[in-house]
Amino acid sequence: MTAAGTPRPRLDIVGWSATSPFGTGRRAFADGLREDRVTTAPLDSERWQVPPGPACLVPDFDVRTVLGKKGTRVMNRVTGLAVSTVGDLLAGLDRTELTPESTGLVLGTTGGSVQSTLDFTRGSLTGRRPYLVESGLIPYGVMNGAAGQVAIWHQLKGPNATLAAGRSAGVLALNYARRLLLTGRAGTVLGGAAEEYSTARAWLARHSAEGDPDELVLGEGCAMFAVSAAAPDSPPTGTSLVGAKAMTCSDGDWETTVRRCVERLLFDADAKPDDLWAVSPSGAAGAPGRAEQALAEELVEAGGTVLPVAHLVGEAHAASAAFQLAAVLSRAEEDDRSAGRLSLVTSTDEGGTVAAVLLRHH
Repeated sequence: MTAAGTPRPRLDIVGWSATSPFGTGRRAFADGLREDRVTTAPLDSERWQVPPGPACLVPDFDVRTVLGKKGTRVMNRVTGLAVSTVGDLLAGLDRTELTPESTGLVLGTTGGSVQSTLDFTRGSLTGRRPYLVESGLIPYGVMNGAAGQVAIWHQLKGPNATLAAGRSAGVLALNYARRLLLTGRAGTVLGGAAEEYSTARAWLARHSAEGDPDELVLGEGCAMFAVSAAAPDSPPTGTSLVGAKAMTCSDGDWETTVRRCVERLLFDADAKPDDLWAVSPSGAAGAPGRAEQALAEELVEAGGTVLPVAHLVGEAHAASAAFQLAAVLSRAEEDDRSAGRLSLVTSTDEGGTVAAVLLRHH
């Protein structure tokens, strides 16, 4: 209920799309997930100046090939992934029902494009003058560059936000979208997250890996979801966003924090574990991932299913939780047992974030 005592609007996910190591579009994602297809492949050593090893890249993705040459001369990969994915998402929606001024965008990221930031910094240090840098890199060297370019490219004039939340960015982006909708600041919000593969990111991940860096397989991609407010008494279709919750694990006790986050989310929704059709843990490395996996297996003992995706698409960092959401939605569309039940997506980030989102399938 709202402060005035009127029922809150229902938040419906009216469309989604993904650009992933499975390919471009929601159909490619659904097919890859159904086939349980591992996307790990050797890297092109001439293109990527990184130690030999595999990665999970979006197949044949080139920004200028996908989006054309106009306006893409210095566009970085993460922006290209986001612009392309939002374009696919909008193509599947009824644009006559979208008002540019009331359509918002929330994009989750780890920190923008590490590659663009380092390229800009390198240019200022190696150029004849510190200020003689490639001016076209400036918009892409800041964290919210991708979200800004998506809005410009697709003429989205509503609220525009960027959330730097690492692996949990996709969940927190949907939570931010939820707040925009419930407060009437937007009628539809496109929320999700994007991550690029780059030489800079590969080196940074390698030197910050907790375990054996040779075992780290990076992934990339983008998944975006269109969420709209609907009257609570209108006929429901598809999937609704029930709620989201985020906490911080500051003492290293991941098991307790993950459990508390999920229990509070279920309590707020007046839901029980028996109501869950599926749980998707993030597959994070170390103690955070083990805590998620243990709770997921416990929650689905009543007849649900555990739905992982990281083992197929690699460590996608900011795009991780968004890919989990896409996995739940694509599987629900093919499984009649999901009707009338809930699904839960959990996520953890090494920075201490624990987040979860609850969906209801109609």
